[in-house]
Amino acid sequence: MLDPKYIREHVAEVKENVRRRGVNVDVDAFLMLDESRRACLQEVEHLRMERNAIAEKMKSASQEDRPGLIEAGKNMKEILGQKEAQLTKEDELWKTLLLQIPNQTHPAAPDGKDDQENKEIKVVGEIPTPSFPPKDHVALARQHDLIDFERGAKVAGAKFYFLKNQMVLLEQALINWALKEMIAEGFIPMVTPDLAKDEVLLGAGFHPRGPEAQIYSLENQDLSLIGTAEIPLGGFHLNEVIDEERLPLKYVGLSHCFRTEAGTYGRESYGLYRVHQFSKVELFVFAAPEQSEAMHEELRRIEEMLYTKLGLTFHVVDICTGDLGGPAYRKYDLEAWMWGKGEGKGGWGEVTSTSNCTDYQARRLNIKMRKKDGSTVFLHTLNGTAVALSRAPLAILEQYQQADGSILIPEALRPYTGFDRIG
Repeated sequence: MLDPKYIREHVAEVKENVRRRGVNVDVDAFLMLDESRRACLQEVEHLRMERNAIAEKMKSASQEDRPGLIEAGKNMKEILGQKEAQLTKEDELWKTLLLQIPNQTHPAAPDGKDDQENKEIKVVGEIPTPSFPPKDHVALARQHDLIDFERGAKVAGAKFYFLKNQMVLLEQALINWALKEMIAEGFIPMVTPDLAKDEVLLGAGFHPRGPEAQIYSLENQDLSLIGTAEIPLGGFHLNEVIDEERLPLKYVGLSHCFRTEAGTYGRESYGLYRVHQFSKVELFVFAAPEQSEAMHEELRRIEEMLYTKLGLTFHVVDICTGDLGGPAYRKYDLEAWMWGKGEGKGGWGEVTSTSNCTDYQARRLNIKMRKKDGSTVFLHTLNGTAVALSRAPLAILEQYQQADGSILIPEALRPYTGFDRIG
């Protein structure tokens, strides 16, 4: 979340940023409530001081004075209770509005309403021009008995699936390869919990409950299934102060991911492209404020390096203001060429993203950096995808298919799969 003090002192900038992002939040309503809440807080603190003063007088009061002090104490308790209830109500609404105000935006982020206005930065590789009619991964998986969507739906519902045969080994190869590559880049490997407290989800910028939720929550529990390892990795240092000399801290986390994907229908959610469960190798960095922009470019470099080593054709896009999401200050996506896109004519589909969230998540999660002079500030958080074990295999199947129907395995993965071709 933004610093409330920053919002009060930069009203015009915050309003303009909300407009650019297309977010439906009333900044004026927040400011009015903020003023009322602060006044109520001051009144509550004053009443508490008066209550304490009455209690002190009671200790040395004479018998004649005690009845009057007791009556004054009762009245004060009632008045204070009413004001504390008002403060609690205002505080809850204040926090709800504050959490809806998005992060500020990098000056270079392109303006736009949705993903159609994201800005292409570069293309790596050449768009395939096969001499045969290319198939999408759903058809290829059926041909080689790699994925069973029908039985997945029978067991768990639509958009669940079973991986089978060489597809299982391909997924494990991608995990082991990505972890090895990231350890070589200085990342600390982790396997994260698949559940997180709602406090951690909110801190990371996800809505665990309510109409906007894309998360599966456990009934009668303060727990939800995570949608990405970004959530537990972000909460790893919850309520901690980290010495500046230790930063940046770089983690690579393996987790299962669960998403409701509410409202996603049609051709763009075909096959593995949008599913309710998948595994992912995720990157997460805690950085000093002055490190975060350079670290964001480093995460982008790493993602480009991974998909270049896989030999996949992809392009890099700078995400526009309307497509950023609340926590991100700036975000890049890598989109690979997929034959299942564009009504079977082919098109770009997201395989990774990387975001600089500045202090937006850290402020919610109360994670600070202790500077060398002993003072503390909120640090910055960044995240990025190494491999999503739905999108990366999808791109490999579709881009590496051959005229005879077989599918080559990228050279980087062959030591991990034990085979160089499917079919």
